[in-house]
Amino acid sequence: MPASNMDVIVSLAKRRGFVFQSSEIYGGIGSTWDYGPLGVELKNNVKREWWRSVVYERDDMEGLDAAIIMNPVVWVYSGHVETFSDPLVDCRDCKARLRADKLVDGKCPNCGSSNLTEPRNFNLMFQTHIGPVQDESSIAYLRPETAQGIFVNFLNVLTTRARKLPFGIAQIGKAFRNEITPGNFTFRTREFDQMEIEYFCKPAQASDAHNDWIDARHNWYLNLGMSPANLRRYEQPKEELAHYAARTVDLQYRFFPEREGESAWDELEGIANRTDFDLMAHSKGPEKDGKRINTDSTADLSYFDEEFKTRFYPYVIEPSAGADRATLAFLMDAYSEREGKEGDKRVVLKLHPRLAPIKVAVLPLKKNKPEIVALAKKIKNDLQPFVRAVYDDTGAIGKLYARQDEVGTPYCVTVDFDSIGEGKEAANNGTVTIRDRDTWEQVRVTADRLREYLIDRLLK
Repeated sequence: MPASNMDVIVSLAKRRGFVFQSSEIYGGIGSTWDYGPLGVELKNNVKREWWRSVVYERDDMEGLDAAIIMNPVVWVYSGHVETFSDPLVDCRDCKARLRADKLVDGKCPNCGSSNLTEPRNFNLMFQTHIGPVQDESSIAYLRPETAQGIFVNFLNVLTTRARKLPFGIAQIGKAFRNEITPGNFTFRTREFDQMEIEYFCKPAQASDAHNDWIDARHNWYLNLGMSPANLRRYEQPKEELAHYAARTVDLQYRFFPEREGESAWDELEGIANRTDFDLMAHSKGPEKDGKRINTDSTADLSYFDEEFKTRFYPYVIEPSAGADRATLAFLMDAYSEREGKEGDKRVVLKLHPRLAPIKVAVLPLKKNKPEIVALAKKIKNDLQPFVRAVYDDTGAIGKLYARQDEVGTPYCVTVDFDSIGEGKEAANNGTVTIRDRDTWEQVRVTADRLREYLIDRLLK
């Protein structure tokens, strides 16, 4: 079963090198985290699988890597300067600063007081300055989302790649939001990686394209091993929709299983029909209520349909996910506990093989036997170009198995006396033991078949 609460995952993450508190030796900094040796592998694997699924396995997608700092005018016309804010209140009793829309019964979650200030808008964008002089003319922003970099490059991608509708642009990159109340480990942070798609289509195609992306993104999590019981679709009611959205469906994960009812669930990924708002907002020329929308843009981002000889602004379907939240969800979902042979509790992290930080651990039965050590290291080196493999001889074989189970390694390969031809069973000479993480079953395979055996199971 998945982790019973977030504290279990926080403990595992620190203990095994998945996630560390940033600047920890100086007391840390609020809701900022560093990914350790195993965490960076897991998160990179999540991003790699996302890219493979949405770009490499489709014929209608292109990739992009836009700059973090953009012309600040971009954020004016996208609406972020004016509207990208959360309602902020202060508790007059305990002095906590809180999001008004997240309060339960209008009370401070820290002290239970109802003595709160009136809500006021707090813009979430981080402000910085470009150049040596810090004044209003040098103001810039760290991007709060990757989407706008895609929208302003729509025409570049359209022309350089000779694309026709429908097609999409995918991007993975850093985003920054000055959250009022970050927390719950890596669930809500001020710096995070977004995995976003902007899929451009004709207005008449938008509804079907939206449904197709909802299904595709839901299935992506399931195909990577996430439990259907912990993943659901949430249709945003009209009062929750962004002003530009015709419809939004969130994929929600049970991040807080210790809570009751709806509070156990929160957003994992949002899939929105953004209509034609974005390309129109960034285009030179369109009018609304008799007035020019954009007086600064140098380009018209409309699309000319050669078949019907018409020009229009494409609708946009946006599946937007956070790599950090996805990594956290996969980590929570993979967590399980099992009783060991000696009655002790063992943690087994049942990550999908494609996501596992380490694919294979090669273990010598006796580290003081040179022939066994040499063969084990040779096997590790032979596997390394194809999968992430490690060599470990820092404990007894039982403890080594337990350690690899806890970090999600799908297979352990043990080199013993039979492997070097000195075992009692002549039939086993030249073979190694392969142990399965999830079943703890062991099979013997000849060393020359080992790579084929493992790769077939790891990359399926």
